[in-house]
Amino acid sequence: MENTFEHHIDGRPDFALLTVKIPSGKTLKVEASAMATMDTNLKMKTKMKGGFGRLFTGESIFINDFTAENGDAEIKIAPAAPGDLIHYPMNGSETLYLQSSAFVASAPSVIVNSKWQGFKGFFSGAGLFLAQCTGQGDLWFNSFGGVIEIDVKDSYVVDTGNIVAFTGNLSYSVTRFGGYKSLFFSGEGLVCRFQGEGKVWIQTRKIGPLTSWAFPFRPEGKN
Repeated sequence: MENTFEHHIDGRPDFALLTVKIPSGKTLKVEASAMATMDTNLKMKTKMKGGFGRLFTGESIFINDFTAENGDAEIKIAPAAPGDLIHYPMNGSETLYLQSSAFVASAPSVIVNSKWQGFKGFFSGAGLFLAQCTGQGDLWFNSFGGVIEIDVKDSYVVDTGNIVAFTGNLSYSVTRFGGYKSLFFSGEGLVCRFQGEGKVWIQTRKIGPLTSWAFPFRPEGKN
């Protein structure tokens, strides 16, 4: 089919690695710095989604276009976070939202844009923006830890740090979980309240608690 690629995923669910075969003359969009290995006939071009005016707010996404020249080529893609990889075929009539670091790769026909979350997104630990994906073709996204797919029928609540992706037919709002003491002292803070019917993908781990756990083990400078 058009805009689909032969691929396979190794190392699941802890250290997933994506391998994609790119037909001659075709292009694959890949998260910047995620290329692990590639054939020598692949040519790379870097693009930025969001523009330079948004660069310093973190609301830009750098994407590399890999084009196979003079024959088919293979590329292996290793996301930054240790965890799983999900393949999702976009059907051309839907929207998928990804957390800011979840995009891994896609067909060129999948349009990836940044969507402002608002000031509350600053406290979520998930960055200031969501990646908005539309169009038709293959899309891959990753998680920190394993991924669980949840069918939402009416309403559902997810900690903002556990959200990986959700379908655009869900409405959502970010609210406090408990009072201000909960926000700053309990380890619980902001949650996303989904409404409607659609899908949410959550990750089994959060980066914030990991960094807090690792903090006491950090190397200390000697006087």
